[in-house]
Amino acid sequence: MKAFVFPGQGSQFVGMGKDLYETSALAKELFDKADKILGFKITDVMFAGTDEQLKETKVTQPAVFLHSVISALCLGDEFKPAMVAGHSLGEFSALVASGALCFDDGLRLVAARANAMQKACEANPGTMAAIIGLSDEQVEEVCAEVSKGGKVVVPANYNCPGQLVISGDLEAVNEACEKLKAAGAKRALPLKVGGAFHSPLMQPAKDELQTAIEKTTISAPKCPVYQNVDAKPHTDAAEIKANLIAQLTSPVRWTKSVQNMIADGADDFTECGPGKALQGMIGRIDKAVSAHGIVK
Repeated sequence: MKAFVFPGQGSQFVGMGKDLYETSALAKELFDKADKILGFKITDVMFAGTDEQLKETKVTQPAVFLHSVISALCLGDEFKPAMVAGHSLGEFSALVASGALCFDDGLRLVAARANAMQKACEANPGTMAAIIGLSDEQVEEVCAEVSKGGKVVVPANYNCPGQLVISGDLEAVNEACEKLKAAGAKRALPLKVGGAFHSPLMQPAKDELQTAIEKTTISAPKCPVYQNVDAKPHTDAAEIKANLIAQLTSPVRWTKSVQNMIADGADDFTECGPGKALQGMIGRIDKAVSAHGIVK
């Protein structure tokens, strides 16, 4: 069974989407519409901007979303997912591609999410770090231990076995990294991010985005969407909405999502959007399945 997956921020690159814009009338129409909805020419930054410009959260999130959604929609009849999932921001792309959200509403929510997260980062500066080579349980234990004194550090992204991203305030993340290295982590790599995504420090952003999500119409998708919060398949619009609201302060349970998709019959994963991050993760979760980008 075919599954389609959608990446989060971090996979962006200058020039992304330009080939689609130049070769597909549908892509051109959607990119032009996006410029109008956002109120600035995001296409200029995506196609010919600088890495610095593209790194700004308010640009990055809509850019990755647009590239992902438009590349899926341009597949036309070949886009026939039995199931979909997206990593963090990618969940919004998955919801649009599966018909649970319309394109315009999806883009507006992603822009609102980026702005809310930017504000939360400025109010509560935090950071994230990738921990390589330890079990999930070991990382969870150290996070719990460091968090006892009122500091904040939590597991944020369960990416694949042996790779977990932690998130929290700077001091707590640094302390957890030292303890995790002492416990045998191969690496503890600080990530170049503006804040502590998927942690309690995102509560102000969650509150702000909740209002926008509640006002948005979500329909039943054309196939199950495996959501980050619980890694389970959802087709009920009310459940999808509640999970989407909870997402910003909850961990991304990617490993479990992929395992559940495989258990439910997925054997072919197509990553729609920039980069190959999810293909790498899926390969490390289960070597027996096929994971690739869009086949032209």
